[in-house]
Amino acid sequence: MDGSVVSGGGALAREQIAEQVDARVLRKAIEINQQAAAAMIEALPEPAPAANPPNLGNAVDAYA
Repeated sequence: MDGSVVSGGGALAREQIAEQVDARVLRKAIEINQQAAAAMIEALPEPAPAANPPNLGNAVDAYA
């Protein structure tokens, strides 16, 4: 068997393993970012209730 074919196959296997590792690292980074975003959203304070009277803004003249 030709030695270059065997070494070429080994290089291909190493490349495939490297791609799999890169994909797993990317998935983990995305998961960490999603968790951080969810934590930031949960940390937001509740919006303050509107201090306007209930009848304010019910009749807006859109043609002015």
